[in-house]
Amino acid sequence: MKNLLLQMEAISKAFPGVNALNNVNLNLDYGKVLALVGENGAGKSTLMKILGGAIQPNSGKIKIEGEIKKIFNPQISQKNGVSIIYQEFNLIKDLKVHENIFLGREITKNGFVDTKLEKKLSINQFDNLGVNIDPDIACNKLSIAEQQIVEIAKALILDSKIIVMDEPSAVLTEKEVKNLMRIINDLVKKNIGIIYISHRLDEIIQISDNILILRDGFHVNHFETKRITKKQLIENMVGKSLSIDFPKRKSIIKEEVLRVESFSKKNFFSDINFKVNQGEVLGFAGLLGSGRTAIMRSIYGADKFDSGKIYKNNQELHIKNPIDGIKNKICLLTEDRKKEGLILNHSSQKNFGLPNLKNFSKNLIMNETKEVKSFKNYINDIKIKINSPKQIAKNLSGGNQQKLVLAKWLESNADIIIFDEPTRGIDVAGKREIYELINDLSFEGKSIL
Repeated sequence: MKNLLLQMEAISKAFPGVNALNNVNLNLDYGKVLALVGENGAGKSTLMKILGGAIQPNSGKIKIEGEIKKIFNPQISQKNGVSIIYQEFNLIKDLKVHENIFLGREITKNGFVDTKLEKKLSINQFDNLGVNIDPDIACNKLSIAEQQIVEIAKALILDSKIIVMDEPSAVLTEKEVKNLMRIINDLVKKNIGIIYISHRLDEIIQISDNILILRDGFHVNHFETKRITKKQLIENMVGKSLSIDFPKRKSIIKEEVLRVESFSKKNFFSDINFKVNQGEVLGFAGLLGSGRTAIMRSIYGADKFDSGKIYKNNQELHIKNPIDGIKNKICLLTEDRKKEGLILNHSSQKNFGLPNLKNFSKNLIMNETKEVKSFKNYINDIKIKINSPKQIAKNLSGGNQQKLVLAKWLESNADIIIFDEPTRGIDVAGKREIYELINDLSFEGKSIL
């Protein structure tokens, strides 16, 4: 087949208990953007991990520029011109930015690492991205958005022929997304092929030339982007007609529950005042760094604040840490559920029970039967798609991880629930389910931020 940069043919991959990919085909042209879409669990990340050499397929073959390639590890993938920016950051947080960008491919001069040149080239990449990041700062000092941009810079510095971007814009501001689109357009002009994975369908339609749709591990369809509508795209992804509108609000707003007065924290937020009533959903909007997350973390007790007062049911609260927040029935679903909301290598059941040990123990002895029974009730009530309560949390889709975090807080009997970017990295069907859950919770009398 002419003019193909990449061909993945009849790729199949099975894990214990699940067929992740079934005879999937992918074609990428030179200088084109291929959007890879599908619900969480459709097989997108598995397919890209095979291309990147992180896992091996059970069958199928990969051709790059017409030649069959055996990609046994990430190093071989990179040598063949493939660079993958995974959704899970691949940074060593204690190393500096420029050290991460050039890790494994350090620039040397007279036998020593040329840190001056590495910093200069890093700054050049950040200038191209339209951002200002100090290459001499440790990555653990960066925000999530800045860490994502470092990952993009790592890929661009390799001058690869094929660049895979897995949810690269998930935590970027509108301005940063525009910069990303500009960079992608510049790359395709250089004949580089881009595989772009995103749940932001408007973004997909804007940037891509072609769209490959996966569902439940199968290759469902392939379209020229200009020949498909957003509605058709959604229907192919989920296998049914699905409204993309927000569910109709049905809450009954009652008396005031939470009030915040003169809330301030130096360099983060100043003189913030608001109140939220029972059954109300109060939205907070603002650009990255505007203080939204900092305010919510301080109300919950994850971070300290300098001045101001928090009242619940007209009683002043003294919240100094998350334990105080939980005791006052305030919970926080953080913007980074994988880092701060879950212990990914533990079972879903253990994640559910961890903040609720008092509910399932007596005389310091855990009643696991009671814990499992309660968890199964939430699995049914909020429709968590899970093989069993013992399933490891990291193996759940993004939407189901978010539901797991919500379940543990509902078990704690929280009546003020803070959702920080609740649909980040979640597919279109999962987003609607989260919106419906928020709607249901407010109708039940929960107060939502």
